[in-house]
Amino acid sequence: MRILVVEDTRVLGQAICERLSSLGHGVDLLEDGRQADNFLSYQSVDLILLDLNLPGLSGLQILQRLRMRDDATPVLVLTARDQVEDRIRLLDGGADDYLTKPFDFGELEARCRALLRRKQGYAANISEHGNLIVNRDNRQVTVNGEMAALTNREFRLLEIFLGHLGRVLSKDDITEHLFNFDETPGQNAIELYVARVRKKLVGSDLVINTLRGIGYVAEIATTSTTSR
Repeated sequence: MRILVVEDTRVLGQAICERLSSLGHGVDLLEDGRQADNFLSYQSVDLILLDLNLPGLSGLQILQRLRMRDDATPVLVLTARDQVEDRIRLLDGGADDYLTKPFDFGELEARCRALLRRKQGYAANISEHGNLIVNRDNRQVTVNGEMAALTNREFRLLEIFLGHLGRVLSKDDITEHLFNFDETPGQNAIELYVARVRKKLVGSDLVINTLRGIGYVAEIATTSTTSR
């Protein structure tokens, strides 16, 4: 998934990016509020981690402008403020969740998983798609009860397809969700990742069809796609 971290404390921002990148996410870091607002006015992401005290524009101003544009991207606010009134103001202002500094990285990951899961329409971190079971807590995938060993990046690609079932995704669409701006994937990178996921999920009910010159569309071969 594509995640934007807006944090002006560089050490913390880089630590967050490294942690989320190690899980296979495409992560970008911005340290200035106005720059982040400009970025979000033309670039879509799957999740925003937003500090409040920023140069240029405050995190609350960025959040308000985002919602005024009818942008429903999930926002996790990172704040040193722990007063009830502050938390109420954040949630009323459009934040989806908040995390008080200092925080544990395990909790940060869990809150990110929850927000990304809700964005994709799943009620729990374990979802069933025919004979394919995906566990987002430990990034495990099983097909007919057998473990499929996906790398972190391959797992994120699978999440992208499951979050857009029945919709055509171009290579550019997938690249935007899978990589950050600093990464320069080769021309055939998406084809290689898709081929690897297909190979590792052979026998599953997930079908990833190639539409030549257009992109890919993923579907579940059975009629029962459920979440638990």
